[in-house]
Amino acid sequence: MKTIKINFVLNGEEIVDEVPVNITLLDYLRDYLRLTGTKEGCGKGECGACTVIINGRSVNSCMVLIPQVDGKNVLTIEGLSKDGINEIQEAFVEEGAIQCGFCTPGMVMSTYCLLSKNPHPDEEEIREGLSGNLCRCTGYKKIIEAVKRASGGKK
Repeated sequence: MKTIKINFVLNGEEIVDEVPVNITLLDYLRDYLRLTGTKEGCGKGECGACTVIINGRSVNSCMVLIPQVDGKNVLTIEGLSKDGINEIQEAFVEEGAIQCGFCTPGMVMSTYCLLSKNPHPDEEEIREGLSGNLCRCTGYKKIIEAVKRASGGKK
């Protein structure tokens, strides 16, 4: 199997590794690094459960081959909560937006990306910011309220 040397920053720490060229970032995170906070949902880039931030952009890690992260900065749910629960996660808990929890890491990461670019989005902007993430449990009302809370907006 062909391998490649990769060098990138993951959650603030440099990663240098030799890995198969054909694995996804999702598989690398979960299977090689045992960072299981990023979930595999559909494996086709349609559900957003595996959302991570690469160089400031939210992406579906199941659609990124590991050579594509070489030289980049990657943030996962584990990196977001390095110092304990953060304000976005807290807002999701407080609003009850975490029913089964499977989509939650992807939702939180998309929220982080949205609020990084637009700290006080209106509801339409929140819906657009989360449009790549699917939830089968909550009906989105509580998730939207959680994003509003995290942004300091009123319900």
